[in-house]
Amino acid sequence: MLDEIRSAWENLQSTIGIWEAVIPVGFSLVASIAAYLMYQFFYGSRYIGAGVQRTFLIGGPAITVLFLGIQTSLPLALGLLGALSFVRFRTPVKDPAEIGFLLLLIAASIGAATGNFLATSLLFAVVFVCLAIQWLTRNRLTLFGRGQLMISVDQPAYSDVEGKLRSFLSERLPGLRMETMSLLEDRVSLHYQYRRRKGLDWAAFTNELNRLASPAKLEVFIG
Repeated sequence: MLDEIRSAWENLQSTIGIWEAVIPVGFSLVASIAAYLMYQFFYGSRYIGAGVQRTFLIGGPAITVLFLGIQTSLPLALGLLGALSFVRFRTPVKDPAEIGFLLLLIAASIGAATGNFLATSLLFAVVFVCLAIQWLTRNRLTLFGRGQLMISVDQPAYSDVEGKLRSFLSERLPGLRMETMSLLEDRVSLHYQYRRRKGLDWAAFTNELNRLASPAKLEVFIG
């Protein structure tokens, strides 16, 4: 009886040692914090995203433990691959930078799980340097600073006001460029960038925009 209990306990124990689990998970947590801080510093105050950075602190260690677990079992890895194929995320990615940070988080988690700490640290150093250069030169490579504009409109009315919105925005905002377009809960969200200019009456701009799109309901966010 004691032998059976001892055998069952040994089967329940992980095939990975305590330090083999603590070190990768701890490194992954530090990398997740670094990714979160970099996103907040370089993009958090200037972009309107879906808030995926809030999952970094949980997602990084979770992905690391996931890869630590499937390393010891090929059938488990294949089964997990089939299970994840049915997972669907309904939250749209509104900011393209979020995709890059999600890839950074996944790469750091896999690097921690496989013991590639030096390569992962080098990746973070390269990413930080690239983001710092972009941040320092963002206003020097263009004559004017870039502003952010988000417009949300009901999906049924979008086809009727699309042409009028595009013409109005192109006339009023110089250097207009659409960044992203997403659909969530029967509303179409449009994210634009434009060159800032002085003297623009945003109150009159918003009122005229709403009058142009009437009877559709618009939500306007300016940054």
